[in-house]
Amino acid sequence: MAIEKQNKTLLMLVGVVLFMGAMAWASVPFYNWFCRVTGFAGTTNVAEGPAGEILDRTIKVRFDGSVNRDFPWEFKPAQTEMTLRIGEDGLAFYEAYNPTDRPIAGQASYNVYPYEAGGFFNKVECFCFTEQVLMPGERVQMPVSFFVDPEIVDDRDAKYTKHITLSYTFYEIDLPEDVQAALDDKTADDETSVN
Repeated sequence: MAIEKQNKTLLMLVGVVLFMGAMAWASVPFYNWFCRVTGFAGTTNVAEGPAGEILDRTIKVRFDGSVNRDFPWEFKPAQTEMTLRIGEDGLAFYEAYNPTDRPIAGQASYNVYPYEAGGFFNKVECFCFTEQVLMPGERVQMPVSFFVDPEIVDDRDAKYTKHITLSYTFYEIDLPEDVQAALDDKTADDETSVN
């Protein structure tokens, strides 16, 4: 009887560990989904196209850019702010520069402040949707196309928003496999030509 009780307890503990592991694994995608749906923590929406309705009321959008510590790129907004009518399409640019002698891949994380406005800030196209690779000495202009949803004026918390700050932080990621393979091939070719 005692062995049967120990086996049952052990089985329950293994079940709890497996359940907790599954919850930890699912928490990141669930949190990301939750933030996208609700705009929680300044997460923006992705739109298929323009808002359609453009209001007479304006809103000021400020732009901010930074890089993660030890990330060697230079990254900044090309403009610091713009004023748009709510619902109007906006197009802003960020500039990135790789001052090193090696290719570097980066990915941008982003948020909107105040957080209440995140659910109403819609990006149509953005450099942050994909990883970016800059070759040594390369400088690029990266666009973000967006609008502020007219429904912001009816939201209990966000309707008083006069300024929205769109902020990006770039961090380093591994080079994509195709870029790394091309570099490896070039290195092999260079070594062969030397010999």
